[in-house]
Amino acid sequence: MIMVRLLFFLLLFYQPKFPTSCSQKTTTNENFIHCFIKNTNPDDDLSHIVYTSTNSSYASILQAYIKNLRFNTPKTRKPEYIITPLKKSHVSTAVLCTKSCGLSLRIRSGGHDFEGLSYISDIPFVILDMFNLRAIDVNIDKQTAYVEAGAILGELYYRIWEKSKVHGFPAGICPTVGIGGHISGGGYGNMIRKYGLSVDHIVDAELVDVNGRILDKSSMGEDLFWAIKGGGGANFGVVLSYTLDLVYVPERVTVFRVMRFAKDNVTKLVYKWQHIMEDIDENLFIRVVLQPVTPKHNGPTAVRVTFISLFLGGAEKLISLMNSEFPELGLQKSDCLEMSWAQSVLFWSNYENETAMNVLLNRTYNAAYSKRKSDYVTKPISENDLELLWKKLTELEKPGLVFNPYGGKMREVSDLETPFPHRNGNLYKIQYSISWKEAGENADKKYINKIRELHDFMTPYVSNSPRRAYLNYRDVDIGVTHKKYFKGNFDKLVKIKSIVDAENFFRNEQSIPAIKSAGKKQKMEYAIYFTKCLCLVLNLNLW
Repeated sequence: MIMVRLLFFLLLFYQPKFPTSCSQKTTTNENFIHCFIKNTNPDDDLSHIVYTSTNSSYASILQAYIKNLRFNTPKTRKPEYIITPLKKSHVSTAVLCTKSCGLSLRIRSGGHDFEGLSYISDIPFVILDMFNLRAIDVNIDKQTAYVEAGAILGELYYRIWEKSKVHGFPAGICPTVGIGGHISGGGYGNMIRKYGLSVDHIVDAELVDVNGRILDKSSMGEDLFWAIKGGGGANFGVVLSYTLDLVYVPERVTVFRVMRFAKDNVTKLVYKWQHIMEDIDENLFIRVVLQPVTPKHNGPTAVRVTFISLFLGGAEKLISLMNSEFPELGLQKSDCLEMSWAQSVLFWSNYENETAMNVLLNRTYNAAYSKRKSDYVTKPISENDLELLWKKLTELEKPGLVFNPYGGKMREVSDLETPFPHRNGNLYKIQYSISWKEAGENADKKYINKIRELHDFMTPYVSNSPRRAYLNYRDVDIGVTHKKYFKGNFDKLVKIKSIVDAENFFRNEQSIPAIKSAGKKQKMEYAIYFTKCLCLVLNLNLW
């Protein structure tokens, strides 16, 4: 028992001391630059790695990956430095120098985080922008892809298409989303029912930890590797790369996009959709988009329902399936387009059919003022309640909803397999979205209140205890109620965080806390857990 108590005290109160490069006698700016010079190869040109507000490229680099204009105003606090690493060692140096100079670190891969947490902060901070680290190596013989965190989904899809017409990867539909953030938060797309989440296909990863070490799956250990597969990479370190298993796709897939209105009896269509998608052929994914629209002649606002689909097979088979399972939609052969899987990525991104594939390499994105929220639905919404939803959407005029179906592969994977816990038992996920063009706090308040009102309206129809949310649809309205994102996996994430980043260096407004920020009861539970782990390492039979 003496040994156990000693280990408790060591684990609870020991704070690791790191060598510092910052002197109290000089400015933070001088300290940081000195630290970077000291820890960087003399041949490296820091003018293309470290940017301050005095640099002519500072503003353009900062704004290039700001996707939400709410966080690009004169009042928005700007970073002390922007680091754009050209090689992995620069990431290690950025972590060590930011930490030793008492600054906060924000890590940005694509900038699509809806609350801007990768590029804003209320305290002095550094942006580590990964866009230069975007190498991709597709190995068709091994059916894998090595992808650096600064790459975007479109670049990954394009490089796969260059090598193979029968391979793909199950990830998001927006090509400009960054790999680092998308995959570390779970990652999903229109092959979710066939192949599950992006994180279900990670076979290796590289990460810079709080001590600047570059770790792979073997050296980081099973727990940390588990944590970054859906627990948010910026919580535990800086993800440098992932090695991914590719998936098979047929040479020809089929897509359709059909719109329906009240006259088409949309209530019965959406009601039927809720009942069939969980058990329908896993090769079929049909997204439902609900939008209030106002006619050009200024008539009354109405709800438009759009059914958008990807089917991993030919049109004839799809028509037969739809006639059997969902005849109410009235899908016609003329509604369907056969194409390669890579071309379907363009279709889902609203490009014209003849668009060249290299558009996937385009990293630019039309930023807007926006707000997003999410929910999970476990039971079908009744027809009467759907009618109430249509009424609410027309009243609010602006927010829209996207229903993303589950079932298929998502029922086969345990909630404990990865930190992402929203698997079996969910019929579909809801994304709430609202965007606007007007600048200013009044406009922000007006439109954010609209989406909050819609979210509140949906309370009786979605998951509860807790009401759950998707990590990659960041929503600061829910505060730090992490179990909404992680359910029962949250406690394990805290334990891992407290081992790999006890000082809580990697943090933001919704990050996983370390043990010292937990309650007294949690601290004792975590201390026991840590002690058991240490006993196993030391081969001590104290239990």
